[in-house]
Amino acid sequence: MMIVEKQVESSDLSDVFMAHRPQLRWAALKILGNPERAEDVVQDAYLKVSEAAAVFDIKQPLAYLFQMVRNLAIDHHRRAALEMNLFENEDEGLHVPSLMGTPEAIVISRQHLTLIAKAISELPERTRRAFELHRLEGQTHRVIAAELDISTSLVNILIHQALDHCRAAFQSP
Repeated sequence: MMIVEKQVESSDLSDVFMAHRPQLRWAALKILGNPERAEDVVQDAYLKVSEAAAVFDIKQPLAYLFQMVRNLAIDHHRRAALEMNLFENEDEGLHVPSLMGTPEAIVISRQHLTLIAKAISELPERTRRAFELHRLEGQTHRVIAAELDISTSLVNILIHQALDHCRAAFQSP
C-alpha cells in the first residue's frame, strides 16, 4: 500500500514539474543568462525530481522545484566561473606557435633521446631492467620486485638511481 502512495506522489511531482517547466527554465535563465545552460539545469532538476520524489514526502512541491532549480543554477554558475578561472591561462597559449614540428625541435628531441638511450645503456642490468619495467612498461613496484626477485624498497631505489643517472646525462656537456 505504501509503494502505491509513493508512486502517486512521484507522478504528482513530475506533473507539477511539467506544468511549471517554462517558469523553472526562466528561473534558471535569470541566474545563468544562457538559454542552453538553463535548459541543462532544468533537465538535471527533472532527473533529480524523478529520483527524489519516490523517497521524500514533499509538502510544497512547486516551492521545492523552484528551490532545486535555483540551487542547481547557482552551482552550475559557480562551476562555470571556477572552470573559466582555471583554464583562462591555457586559452592564452592557444595562439603561441608550436615548436614541435620545426626541424630544430626534431633535432633537439633526437639528441635528448640519444642521451637518454646512452645513459640507460650505462646502467647496471638490474637497475636498467627495473627502470624499463617501471617507466616504459608501466609496471608497479610490486610487480617489478616479483620479477627481479628483490624488495619493493630496492625497486624504488633502483628507479631513483636510474632517474638520477639520466638527469646527470643532460647536465654534463
